[in-house]
Amino acid sequence: MIKDEVFTQLKQAMRDKDTLKKGVLTLVKSAIDLQAKEQGAPVSEQDELAIIQREVKQTEQALEGAEQAKREDLITAEKRKLDILHAFLPKQLSEDEIVSVLTDAGITKGMNMGDAMKIAKPALAGKADGKTMAKVVKSLI
Repeated sequence: MIKDEVFTQLKQAMRDKDTLKKGVLTLVKSAIDLQAKEQGAPVSEQDELAIIQREVKQTEQALEGAEQAKREDLITAEKRKLDILHAFLPKQLSEDEIVSVLTDAGITKGMNMGDAMKIAKPALAGKADGKTMAKVVKSLI
């Protein structure tokens, strides 16, 4: 489970006095714990991946803002946060690999975008970000 690895790395970050890593890992652990509390059951690995992907997306948006403001201190911090978060995600697939997975999953020309995404999301959970997934699905249908 990802939560166990997050907790292990969080303890190490506390020992190393790495405040940035500690902050990122605390945020992820809190989000996982909150979802588990809301569900009333342990969080599945799919849900853990979704939480981490959500944090990656938010961090990328913050990075864009920092780049527009030309704040080098924030840019380096956000890039480091992304590196920490990406360590918990499985290897991201290339567009060609995504095309082959989606065609194997049954996405064909003429399909409705909503139906195609319902097939694509579980097939690519954690292996591709939403933007890339949507782009490839649009090209296939």
